[in-house]
Amino acid sequence: MYALLFRHVLSRLDPEFAHHAAMLVIRILGVPPFSWVARALTRSPEGDRVTALGLTFPTPFGVAAGFDKNAVGVRGLDALGFGHVEVGTITALAQPGNPKPRLFRLVPDRAVINRMGFNNAGAEAVEPRLRRLRRRHPRAVVGVNIGKSRVVAVEDAIADYVSSATRLAPLADYLAINVSSPNTPGLRGLQAVETLAPLLREVKTAAGAAPLLVKIAPDLPDDEVEAIARLAVAEGLDGIIATNTTIGREGLRTAASVVEAAGAGGLSGAPLRARSLEVLRIVRSAVPEDFCVISVGGVETGADVRERLDAGATLVQGYTAFLYRGPLWARQISRGLPR
Repeated sequence: MYALLFRHVLSRLDPEFAHHAAMLVIRILGVPPFSWVARALTRSPEGDRVTALGLTFPTPFGVAAGFDKNAVGVRGLDALGFGHVEVGTITALAQPGNPKPRLFRLVPDRAVINRMGFNNAGAEAVEPRLRRLRRRHPRAVVGVNIGKSRVVAVEDAIADYVSSATRLAPLADYLAINVSSPNTPGLRGLQAVETLAPLLREVKTAAGAAPLLVKIAPDLPDDEVEAIARLAVAEGLDGIIATNTTIGREGLRTAASVVEAAGAGGLSGAPLRARSLEVLRIVRSAVPEDFCVISVGGVETGADVRERLDAGATLVQGYTAFLYRGPLWARQISRGLPR
């Protein structure tokens, strides 16, 4: 049913408009009695529970950052069967993001190119939303992904991240530092070990008791991935999220003219699967067994989730396949997860 709806209706809509329409439906699904029905349809088996970061996740599969940028759809996403929701990326200062159009489907590849640019309401606006969520819906596991405000110079990035962490960490089940989006100028330069170390140190102090993770790019050379993994352990972080979107365009089925017309931005979806899995294995080989590794990139089926778990992932996240699989995607993952 959803495949027909996507092919004949949703695929004809502007991708960003379609996303906002879907988010409206998701928000409705988070309110009783709709949430009761959704939860009854998507409940995961008890055996799927995962203990990590001092938390209990009802299922190892969650929603990656980028889908719910402003923490408005958590209740609905939870009702749809996702084991956790990582909101954001949230910046200290509110910002509109890059000019539109900035989101493009590559349907033959089941992929998306985005150059959203951290469009979000800012930490000050998101803080009371998270506070209400924690009070009214404490069962949801919520990660908060923070990034650098665009107007802040790279040399002032630490103070900017610390500002967001100070506000949001007390309300987060875990905090994720995003230094790997390709859509904010200069951001990926913060992944260099010499610049990343002081950033991790200061944000960890600001985060207090909240578990802290860092999200890395798939485009890093293998030795740099390993170096960041070892740095994260040395600085006392609780985990790594691997990976963000890629700037690569190799091996796509979509016509080259369509890809070129979409322009710059991060590619996500099925084409990222192989590299994301490679990075997962590199990270896992460089960190202790109890160190949390969240794998994201190219995940679409229960078998994909099982492959990541078998390769050493503690938890798994997805986003892009949600656009192609529809609202029962988390249920499909749960039912199709080999046990």
